Amino acid sequence: MKFILLLLLFCGFCFSANCQSDNPNYDKLLADSLGGDDYGMKTYIFVILKTGPNKIEDKTVLDSLFKGHLENIGRLAANGKLVVAGPLGKNDKTYRGIFILNVKTNEEANTLLETDPTIKEKVLEAEVFKWYGSAALPIYLPYHDKIEKKKM
Repeated sequence: MKFILLLLLFCGFCFSANCQSDNPNYDKLLADSLGGDDYGMKTYIFVILKTGPNKIEDKTVLDSLFKGHLENIGRLAANGKLVVAGPLGKNDKTYRGIFILNVKTNEEANTLLETDPTIKEKVLEAEVFKWYGSAALPIYLPYHDKIEKKKM
């Protein structure tokens, strides 16, 4: 009985190993240029921006900080360091937006985040996480430029 059970387990492992197959559309040059692993994935840093402790009442100062925030987003995206950015809808956790940074470590991410005036002035606060996603994520940005009717 034990022999039959072991034989069935072995056959199951062999069958599952054979179910994985190579992708006929695989482009090694593209995968390598994007840093993709065998699954077309790689590590990024996922950032949740939330309301920070500094409450600035002066609208001119606040507008200036958020103008700098948007300019910084553009600069980081142009440099290939930021692949996703956007605001979140109103919620009870004070989450304001997200970034996905094209860097591997929290330290690299924190260095980039300190270039954002809203984070530097603690109007926004960042929670930083490692995230595993498609290595193709950075190449959607040129297409976004083609569908964006109005620039921010």
